[in-house]
Amino acid sequence: MIILKIGGDIFEKGMTKILSEDIRKILQKDKVVLVHGGGDQVTRIAERLGKSQVFVTSPSGIRSRYTDEETVQIYTMVMAGKMNKAIVRWLLSEGIPAVGLSGLDGGILTAERKKQLLIVDERNRKKIVEGGYTGKIRQVNRELLELLVGNGYVPVIAPAALGRDYELLNVDSDRAAANIAGSMKAERVIFLTDVEGVVLEGKYVKRLSVQEAERLLSKIGAGMDKKVLASIEAVKAGVREAIISSGLIEGPVIKAMNHEVGTVIAFE
Repeated sequence: MIILKIGGDIFEKGMTKILSEDIRKILQKDKVVLVHGGGDQVTRIAERLGKSQVFVTSPSGIRSRYTDEETVQIYTMVMAGKMNKAIVRWLLSEGIPAVGLSGLDGGILTAERKKQLLIVDERNRKKIVEGGYTGKIRQVNRELLELLVGNGYVPVIAPAALGRDYELLNVDSDRAAANIAGSMKAERVIFLTDVEGVVLEGKYVKRLSVQEAERLLSKIGAGMDKKVLASIEAVKAGVREAIISSGLIEGPVIKAMNHEVGTVIAFE
């Protein structure tokens, strides 16, 4: 079982042909669940609708969208609608039996709504703000996903989750992929991005142990830090290895699986 996470930028940059070829090859001997992002698209559409987007930073340096009630409606519309269905249409056109779902459908992703957020302001002062409609994933409906992959389908999951009171919640797409991978005891979770892997001191790193990744997390740049954090969570949940690699090359998934490219994060 492979959990594949693609960012919205990979899809938008026209890398679909080489990616679909890899997915078809993998499906000949393995199963795939695809999780997608699309944060930039959410921002663009929200601002076209007149809803300015606010981003906050945690004390550890993780940057995220502040999601109020209006924003979570737009977020769900774009992620579960526009992005999800565009990806499903592409996969079907390439002969891949895709089924588009969000974390809401069948309760695939249920999350705890965050009551408060601890953030740092522009002066680097810590402050607590109301949590809005952001969630921490608590449970994955593994049975529904196993039913689909067991019958030859590729579930395509948008990272929107269901709260305890059935409210819509924004959850991070990388950590959604990590939670799904851990729940399904996947062999690998692969995060495809627009760079070759993790960069430290100006050089791409081929491999990190979980312990090294935890120690170096604060030194890793914004955006990549979430992928490293999600990789750590996935491996700790039982996934054999997490790989962060480029989706903008020929054979992106196969090369990542063969450790020809990317950064592998695993236990020693």
